[in-house]
Amino acid sequence: MSKTTKATVLFLALLFGYVVFRSMSIPKIECEVCITYDGEQQCRKASSDTHQMAMQSATTAACATLAGGMTDSIRCQNTTPDRATCTGE
Repeated sequence: MSKTTKATVLFLALLFGYVVFRSMSIPKIECEVCITYDGEQQCRKASSDTHQMAMQSATTAACATLAGGMTDSIRCQNTTPDRATCTGE
């Protein structure tokens, strides 16, 4: 086996190990966000390691079904949630 082949196999094994390790970590924070936009309300949950990312992911998920197009999506994501609750650390 050539050095290049050994290096490629080692790199792929390390990459695979990293992906498996990262996918097994359990998010610490779970947030539920309810948003009313253009007369409709949606509630969505999201999990992450940080409070900010969990809130942002839940808001994005709720706005994905409420808004059509980039402008509406941005406007929806800047809307103050009707309710936002988080559990975890």
